Amino acid sequence: MRIDIISVVPALLESPFAHSIMKRAQQRGLLEVVVHNLRDHTPYKHGQVDDYQFGGGAGMVMMPEPLAVLIEKLQAERTYDEVIFMTPDGATFEQQTANRMSLMQNVMIICGHYKGIDERIRQRYVSLELSIGDFVLSGGELAAAVVVDAVGRLIPGVLNDETSALSDSFQDGYLAPPVYTRPAEWRGMSVPEALLCGDPKKIEEWRHQASLQRTEQRRPDLLADN
Repeated sequence: MRIDIISVVPALLESPFAHSIMKRAQQRGLLEVVVHNLRDHTPYKHGQVDDYQFGGGAGMVMMPEPLAVLIEKLQAERTYDEVIFMTPDGATFEQQTANRMSLMQNVMIICGHYKGIDERIRQRYVSLELSIGDFVLSGGELAAAVVVDAVGRLIPGVLNDETSALSDSFQDGYLAPPVYTRPAEWRGMSVPEALLCGDPKKIEEWRHQASLQRTEQRRPDLLADN
């Protein structure tokens, strides 16, 4: 899978993909993340990519032409399954979206900055708009990193044990159950007996009930959706 990210602050994306699971995914050739500096593709002097917004008001807007130049250059090189714009007014990014995206071959992500991007770019090129929550960030880079991480770990072969992702929160519509490791007794607190019994059926039953209970307590809205 290849993910191209368009940014005006590419340095913000250096660390998220240089460590841990994302690093291994790239080393294994399962994931390719290419970050493009928009300033390297602008036709304007001094690397200009933004200008004042029509109608007045605070905040600069990313100009359409630099984005169009780079988007069209990338689209001439390959076909993209999605051209994504990270924006607070996009659809909320969820696990099912990550699952669907993990099956794609090529994805482009546009990171907004300043007050956002010219609306005409959204209308002409963007096929999917995503938000990671009801809040505003300084730019789309951190949100893009979240999406890439959530999607990248689902690509077959990325995780050493692929079944691990299947038991994550939200995969089945519920929160994941509590997890424990050694020692079985720690500071007067014990691991539930069901997890120590060695019976896979009883262990699975305990995990299901614990998952249901945790969901009822913390995210009852998920149960209403099931």
